[in-house]
Amino acid sequence: MSRLQEQYKSEISKSLFSKLNCKNLHEVPKIYKIVLNIGLGEAKDDTKIVDKAQEELSLIAGQKAVKTKAKKAIAGFKIRAGMPLGVSVTLRNKIMYEFLDRLINIAIPRIRDFRGLETNSFDGNGNYSFGIKEQIIFPEINYDNIDKVRGLNITICTTAKNNEDSLELLKFFNMPFKGKETN
Repeated sequence: MSRLQEQYKSEISKSLFSKLNCKNLHEVPKIYKIVLNIGLGEAKDDTKIVDKAQEELSLIAGQKAVKTKAKKAIAGFKIRAGMPLGVSVTLRNKIMYEFLDRLINIAIPRIRDFRGLETNSFDGNGNYSFGIKEQIIFPEINYDNIDKVRGLNITICTTAKNNEDSLELLKFFNMPFKGKETN
């Protein structure tokens, strides 16, 4: 079992149970998946870009990434239906907790001029999304082997019913939010 998963089961769930006034242990919010996504608009001209991004995202996630394809054709952007235009990976269980541990403790502190994550990036259902401008903050990426600096979107999906409960959950995992003190 990964370190964060063990910490959630032993400490965080009990603290959240009392702090959120839950009636049942199953009401305590938890993280059930993390989705990483890279959108590649420039891939319409060169398909090798998608292969390189897939390789990099697989290194970051520790799991093979899949190519995402355009759902419909858009003539103004010269895109046909079925063209690969991005790369995505969904993490669950042990790999998810290991990625979250690396993200919080290694990757986020390596962001230049980092002042904290915004607290207004919740979607209303307890899911938190944010973007990273450079994939080179992850230690798995060798700076000499990248062809272009790309950004990626990270979505943390929780079982929380509202944004406040999800914010509390992520604070217990030591996510570095702007302004407010973390627990």
